[in-house]
Amino acid sequence: MTPEGQDPASFNGMPAGDLAGARWRKSGRSSAQGNCVELAGLTGGGVAVRNSRDPDGPALVFTGAELDAFLGGVRDGDFDDLLR
Repeated sequence: MTPEGQDPASFNGMPAGDLAGARWRKSGRSSAQGNCVELAGLTGGGVAVRNSRDPDGPALVFTGAELDAFLGGVRDGDFDDLLR
């Protein structure tokens, strides 16, 4: 699922609108101004992530293991320095 001419090793994504049947969810911590991302579980165990303000825009697709590693890092505070 890579765009024509793009190295598959450097591409991770697809148009969110192409994920037919995806049931998108957002965090209860999302703001009314639309500052949030949405996630959808995919057939086969993957997880897609998209910007809620651009529902037909790009979606990044991760394996369950990749998402688990990321969420573990969030819980551990690995990214706290990126917050304002």
